[in-house]
Amino acid sequence: MPDWGNLLDFCAAYYATQLVRCAAFSFLLLGLVMLLRKMLFSRRTFIRGLLWSSFLLIPFLGKLKLFYENKAVVRITGRITHGTMTCLWADRIYMAGILIAAVCIFGKRLRLRKSVAGMEKISLDNMQVRITDMNVTPFTVGLLKPKIVIPKVVWGSYSQDELKAVVQHERTHIRLGHLWFGLAWDILRCLLWVNPLLTICQKQFRADLEDICDRVCIQSSGKPAHEYGMVLLKTLKLLRSGTEGTPPAVTYAGEKEFADMKRRMGEIAGFRSYRKKLCMGMVAIVSLIIVVMLLAVHTHSYARCNESKDIMVGNYDGEPGIVSYDTEKLREIISYDARYVYVERDAFENFLEENDADGEIWIVFGGFYKLPGLAGAAETCIYERGSKDSTVQIPYEGIRDSWYMELLKLL
Repeated sequence: MPDWGNLLDFCAAYYATQLVRCAAFSFLLLGLVMLLRKMLFSRRTFIRGLLWSSFLLIPFLGKLKLFYENKAVVRITGRITHGTMTCLWADRIYMAGILIAAVCIFGKRLRLRKSVAGMEKISLDNMQVRITDMNVTPFTVGLLKPKIVIPKVVWGSYSQDELKAVVQHERTHIRLGHLWFGLAWDILRCLLWVNPLLTICQKQFRADLEDICDRVCIQSSGKPAHEYGMVLLKTLKLLRSGTEGTPPAVTYAGEKEFADMKRRMGEIAGFRSYRKKLCMGMVAIVSLIIVVMLLAVHTHSYARCNESKDIMVGNYDGEPGIVSYDTEKLREIISYDARYVYVERDAFENFLEENDADGEIWIVFGGFYKLPGLAGAAETCIYERGSKDSTVQIPYEGIRDSWYMELLKLL
């Protein structure tokens, strides 16, 4: 019968070990992105936005071989790795933190969706929008079926052209995939909750997406940038900042503070037309770089399931013990295939005498491991003394046909 408790403990250790490492990388990458945004690309709207795509690499860095093979990295992270692999209470706390963060973050999203579902529906330019009594800037919610929400005060005060500009802005967010980027960022915040800077810096992340959307809307509309800016200023005048009752998970609800609106208006005032093909080329190049880096990370990481070639001999003489785990030496005496273990009798008997091995002798070999030093499974058989064959052939039942082991491999 599978021990589900041990399986859950293993999962906690396995994933916590990886995610803690990813969190460490996220601190470094976040510092680098914020520095580049401020120092080199403060006036490069599209490049600032593309910098955030580098975080797509973060969740895949936890199994890098350098955590075991690079001496400098081992020296820095060795204690953390040992802690996550051995302290089950710490692993459980980390996994509980992910669950709590997910409930908090996605609970707000679900409450917002439920609130939007009950709002009044109105048709605008052959498109259905939702009208709300909340004093918020227009926003969009939903991924597969996005819904644009406009406050009633804006609906009643704007002209048709102004309302179309508002809807165009929200539709541009949808078309550029910003809602999906926001989802990816929230998932990252849940998985790496030990890095609070991901939550603190989401303001900059969303601001960069907002600036990109503004630029795309201005150029696609064909109208002067100041007309677009005047629509935003009109919205700011109509809506009160920080109104009670506003859901905290409003997606792309616009800037609610004067300083943010001032920054955004400065970006709009400095608008210069851009070459669409050049921007698409940059996106293609960055996407290619991300793919290449993901492939490089995959190449230099441990697989989900790694074949073990280690051989160990143990004994049971009242209590279990290890005779030897010198794989190189044991490989000269012991070999195996898919059905049998082959032991050179004389050499092995001498080996047991040299190591004072008494009692029941176990041979542990092959199998697989998830990460070095972190669980897995191995094949086993019992060596019985007294055989007269020069090469003792021992049959064994492999673990390959066990669905429990197959599940462990897939995790």
